[in-house]
Amino acid sequence: MLSIINAAEAQFRHESETRMREHALLASIRERRAAQHTQAMASVPPTQVVAFAPTVRPALRATQESWARPIGIKTCETAVCAAA
Repeated sequence: MLSIINAAEAQFRHESETRMREHALLASIRERRAAQHTQAMASVPPTQVVAFAPTVRPALRATQESWARPIGIKTCETAVCAAA
């Protein structure tokens, strides 16, 4: 029973050391990328902000030629359906 406990403790120590090394490696990668980013941003000249004009949409037709007929209503006698 004692050997099982010792093995579990050894495995825990091994996994925690491995996890600490992985966290340290990830932290160094993050720090390096942050340093590269700040260095790259320092070398880029500031850009000028330009306001864009809103998108112009084409005007809708003034008169509708025909309307969709609702289901269950018979056709209209006039060219433009007044039921819709």
